[in-house]
Amino acid sequence: MIDIEYSPGELAAAVDGRLLAWSAERAIGRLWERDPTLWAGTPETPELSNRLGWLVAPEESAALAREVGSLRQGLPFWITDLVLLAMGGSSLAPEVLARTQIGEGLPLTVLDSTHPGAVRQLDWITPANTIFIVASKSGTTVETLSLFRHFWSRVTEAIDEPGAHFIAISDPGTKLVQLARERAFRAVFEAPSDVGGRFSALTAFGLVPAGLMGVDVLALLEAAREAADVCREDAADNPGARLGAILAEEAGAGRDKVTFVTSPEWAAFPDWAEQLIAESTGKAGRGIVPVAHEPPLAPDAYASDRLFVGIGPSAQAIAEAREWGDFDDAPERLDALGAAGHPVVRIRLDRPEDIGGLFFVWEVAVSLAGAAMGINPFDQPDVEIAKELARRAMEQGVGGEDIDPDRVLDLAWDVPPYGHAAAGTQPDADAGALLARVERMLGEVEPGDYVAIQAYLAGGDEDELDALQRLRAAITGTTGAATTLGYGPRFLHSTGQLHKGGPNNGVFLQLVDDAGPHVHVPEETFTFHQLIQAQALGDLGALVERGRRVLRVRMTPDDRGISRLQQLVDRSDLER
Repeated sequence: MIDIEYSPGELAAAVDGRLLAWSAERAIGRLWERDPTLWAGTPETPELSNRLGWLVAPEESAALAREVGSLRQGLPFWITDLVLLAMGGSSLAPEVLARTQIGEGLPLTVLDSTHPGAVRQLDWITPANTIFIVASKSGTTVETLSLFRHFWSRVTEAIDEPGAHFIAISDPGTKLVQLARERAFRAVFEAPSDVGGRFSALTAFGLVPAGLMGVDVLALLEAAREAADVCREDAADNPGARLGAILAEEAGAGRDKVTFVTSPEWAAFPDWAEQLIAESTGKAGRGIVPVAHEPPLAPDAYASDRLFVGIGPSAQAIAEAREWGDFDDAPERLDALGAAGHPVVRIRLDRPEDIGGLFFVWEVAVSLAGAAMGINPFDQPDVEIAKELARRAMEQGVGGEDIDPDRVLDLAWDVPPYGHAAAGTQPDADAGALLARVERMLGEVEPGDYVAIQAYLAGGDEDELDALQRLRAAITGTTGAATTLGYGPRFLHSTGQLHKGGPNNGVFLQLVDDAGPHVHVPEETFTFHQLIQAQALGDLGALVERGRRVLRVRMTPDDRGISRLQQLVDRSDLER
């Protein structure tokens, strides 16, 4: 079971008032009746009345669990690896389940990047021993289809019947479904069309990779059904409603930075919750900012814009001496944060499989928080702008000639660019000029803002990640602002909605490199190099068009550029 505790709860009366109002309005009953008038808009609003199928997923996915079990049993003994090719809601739940380590089957590698370096990182894969899961709700996701074509080519070079090494997951009748049947995929799973991507953890998108990994899917669904049962209760006794009320009331009071503090075994969960929160609430100039994996600070170093959410084992789990990972300092951190006056939500779980229930409780909570905030939590109206600008950049030729030089900082002057990736940027070799540019950007950060680091880099390197975390700590130390970190283009399918559609309280650092040598996309006229460069330019253009504060920083292909930027932040002398 899942236990939720809220303290010190200065807004406890407001939370209780919200729950009473929901009881009077029959909000819980209307949720389960799929009444679209619970949210902003009209019953005819697109992606509202037809996006509530996730409510019954815990029950209706039982048959899917058996089908996936049969598929797993039928895999040849020489299959040693799974690779998931997906983006956003199609990749996050499986990745969290893989990192939570609740299965004992085939290892899963998730590829959700178009950076050529990220694609090349999977050169170690042996195609004849690998099953590739291609997942896209729309069936037209350019990143997913490009990755599919790359690995289809590799498998075709190695074996005579490549289709046997591919599995597709998509909505019924999509382009991907048609492609999978034309090419004789081993299996095709059609997910419910009335479930949005970020709410799809308990459908085929989450459960097919989970089952192939050896996760007990029926146990996940049982935990989800238990959560669904309690989430039918009146608002006051409903964990999803209580969490939703806390999120909405704290955000309304200015504590809109939901900062996760997890025990080691739950460290992956915020990556899934990040998309659910940001893409569901970040629109119409409103939004809740999820903060995951932020370097810890002393309790009194945090501004008064934080709500802390802790996730860890219950007292029962601890008493039963379960193996819960490395040393866990999360309880002490949460106690100290509460003692310092910060609001804290503690979520405790009995067993790892309870993550199935945790998915469901958060889905209910964010849905109801959207109702309280007066927004539609099921659409993503500002995601398309970056895609359209990226398509335009691809059609017109990827370049940087139109970038405002005041929005560019070059920290890779000793690295020759590939192609035209760095066109329009001039090396800033003067240390004083570099420092002035960074200080100008940091000076734009106001109280209540957050700084989003958008890393259009290959990822997968621990030194690089460590350098990015040090950069986050330096930015917070200098500005006092919360920081987020997302790798591009994957964050475009999650926090990207908040960045463009939420309140203008974000300052954005876009980190780009020259993407390295081209990796061609078979059956297409472009390369991964061109694709990610266009996506970065499209994202930059979308931020500028929405009046956001953004600085584009050209980096070296290693962590030196990140370290240079961190040193400049540390050297900045701002009056606070």
